[in-house]
Amino acid sequence: MSHQAVKELELDSLQSLSQAQVGCDFMIRALDGPECDRLRNLGFCETLQVRKLANGRNLICSVCGTRLAVSSELAEQIKVTPVSPS
Repeated sequence: MSHQAVKELELDSLQSLSQAQVGCDFMIRALDGPECDRLRNLGFCETLQVRKLANGRNLICSVCGTRLAVSSELAEQIKVTPVSPS
């Protein structure tokens, strides 16, 4: 299996931030979409830990102690995995 195929399979197994459960911590694994460059410019990037605080038309999440509202369309482009409690 090629490296690209493995990466695509890994991305398919991730959940989007919009699918993630409220109140839980997640690690951002991929930003994949046309508006994701704007998020990266704000420091919202891969390997960053985020907590989803609220659902709705705009999702509220906590990143590095700052609350950030993200549209549900943009949240679909943010792929995350749950962070295990230590």
